[in-house]
Amino acid sequence: MSLPDFKSPGKQSSSVIPHATVVQLNVGGRLFSTSLSTLRKHPDSKLAELFGGQPKLHTDTQGCYFIDRDGSHFGAVLEFLRSDQLPSDNIQEVHKEAIYYNIKPLIKRLEESPRLFGELVGRQQFLSRVPHYQENIEVLIRIARAEAIAARQSTIMICILRTEEDLGFYDDAINSLESDKESVVTFGPWKAVPSVKDLVDCIRMDIESQGYRKWEVWTCGLQYFYHNVSNTSS
Repeated sequence: MSLPDFKSPGKQSSSVIPHATVVQLNVGGRLFSTSLSTLRKHPDSKLAELFGGQPKLHTDTQGCYFIDRDGSHFGAVLEFLRSDQLPSDNIQEVHKEAIYYNIKPLIKRLEESPRLFGELVGRQQFLSRVPHYQENIEVLIRIARAEAIAARQSTIMICILRTEEDLGFYDDAINSLESDKESVVTFGPWKAVPSVKDLVDCIRMDIESQGYRKWEVWTCGLQYFYHNVSNTSS
């Protein structure tokens, strides 16, 4: 049985790929070959969903199924599906891809690896000392989604107060920024060693994990005010 033709966006097929079929993939311009059984190895993964029954992907001009995502680390994901082998490099990047494709065994094993485990534990310990961190992330996401409904993007000001003394500069710094930026989410102060940049990195990671890709960080005043712009949900 031949592969279904998805070259035309409006063309659908009722064909189902045979389980033993070799599948040609184009992941963000990088080409891969694998079997359908490899892609379906973990039934609750995104890959198994995409190739379960009738494929949910279009093909490129060469007939390869196209996944519109950076394919730099897809090879490591594919190698795990084939042989359960973990990558030795780019652990964080592969972990991010494992989360995107929802390959839970790979996520679990990477998070248990010494390199990533230490970083995750350190991050969790740090964030536990930042008051209301998770609640603030949830508020930020809710605002971003609400504002993006009409405009497809949102502009949110993130205020980071590193110390108790910074509270005294809050009003002046806020007033010095553009008056039309009404949405403000404040983080801190906290009593821990990590810096403002460390917290910004944590916020960025959690924002991006929710599908918000395009954002910039500006500093103002004493470098503890950060302006988050153009959050566009993918």
